[in-house]
Amino acid sequence: MARETLLIVDDEPNILKTLGDILSDEGYRVQVALSAGEGLRKLEEDAPEVVFLDVWLGSDDGLVLLNAIREKFPRTQVIVMSGHGTIETAVRAIKNGAFDYVEKPFSLDKVLITVQNALRQRSLEEENQSLRRIVERNYQIIGQSGVIRDLLGAIEKAGPTNGWVLIHGENGTGKELVAREIHRLSPRNGQAFIDINCAAIPDNLIESELFGYEKGAFTGAVTQKKGKFEAASGGTLFLDEIGDMSLPVQAKVLRVLQEKKFQRVGGNRDVSVDVRVIAASNKDLVDLIRKREFRDDLFYRLNVIPITVPPLRERPEDIPLLLDHFIGELVEHEGLKPKHFSEEAADMLCQYSWPGNVRELKNLVERLLIMVPDPVIDVAAIRQMLGNTVSPPSGSEEVLPLRDAREGFEREYIQEVLRKCGGNVTRASEILRVDRTSLYRKMKSGTSDEAHTEDGL
Repeated sequence: MARETLLIVDDEPNILKTLGDILSDEGYRVQVALSAGEGLRKLEEDAPEVVFLDVWLGSDDGLVLLNAIREKFPRTQVIVMSGHGTIETAVRAIKNGAFDYVEKPFSLDKVLITVQNALRQRSLEEENQSLRRIVERNYQIIGQSGVIRDLLGAIEKAGPTNGWVLIHGENGTGKELVAREIHRLSPRNGQAFIDINCAAIPDNLIESELFGYEKGAFTGAVTQKKGKFEAASGGTLFLDEIGDMSLPVQAKVLRVLQEKKFQRVGGNRDVSVDVRVIAASNKDLVDLIRKREFRDDLFYRLNVIPITVPPLRERPEDIPLLLDHFIGELVEHEGLKPKHFSEEAADMLCQYSWPGNVRELKNLVERLLIMVPDPVIDVAAIRQMLGNTVSPPSGSEEVLPLRDAREGFEREYIQEVLRKCGGNVTRASEILRVDRTSLYRKMKSGTSDEAHTEDGL
């Protein structure tokens, strides 16, 4: 097993020998340097995990070397060494990025514990970077179409600013991906990205979720709880489906945007926050303003940088790229066997309207990888999953029987009405003029002869 490399930089040979022997006896690979210049050379040659650095190197200043290490070798942990008269300097070194300090003369236990802690910190930082790369890869915006290039251009302009952003797009288009990419490109990237779906939280709970509450604010509030605004302070708060937020809560959100402070539920003390707000909605907020269901002043506050995410039907040329991406993702993270789509199957998917957008496509790919036993996913497999809601590829001579075409139209029409109703089955059944029982049956099992009635379905 590879041993960790430690570098000791000190202008006293006896310190190099004493400390070097201690660390070598513990199984570490030890390098030594008598000057800052020699220390830099050893760093470039061996890339040690940990450096022991004397804060006073004769004519050389150890803090200058510390700054160079932090700039050129940010993953290296630095432990500064100091005598009794240089404790203040050691403290200053920690403020400049050193991990910890050990005092001369050395305590064996202190040295070994500090090394172990430094190595553990390095490991945690590497793990954090690895997880961050995985998250960023999972939240990639895939596509090369013109509308996606325009979207990425808008994100690149919005990201480095602190301007509030309002994202519009249908369900499943990837509004959260856009918000995360804006955060990644912003100066707040190292801070928290907190998201909350305003449509998924009941009206009587959304306020405490956003602003937190004080102990005793209501029955069950046995401790103080911080809300999303506090959790996101210094970073970004993503308010998804803000069009579903009640008017009273909208007023409180507006106050936070204006004054950068709020009070927890049940509290009387102002809490100051520094938050960049990104909001999103699948609803027409201007129409909601006309209906007096959304505050115009909140809309204008949020709409500093408006961004629209295109639906998948407007960028069919991106579908082959998305297929490859989702297959790779599912194979890597879910352990599914790799498969590929035939050219005809891919063409068929490019002609589908995708009412559920990218989310629907990803779900379909996962279902096909699980259910199709063959290594190639063909047209028949797709039709089995989607019914006859997709057309045959261009140039195909296949003509559907009337019954199949009729059932396919009904299924797609129901999906479209449900999408416009936000998934509200009761409202959809009223528009379609069919009882809810029949509509549930069609949604669950597809159309059938006995489901056809005189009401047009």
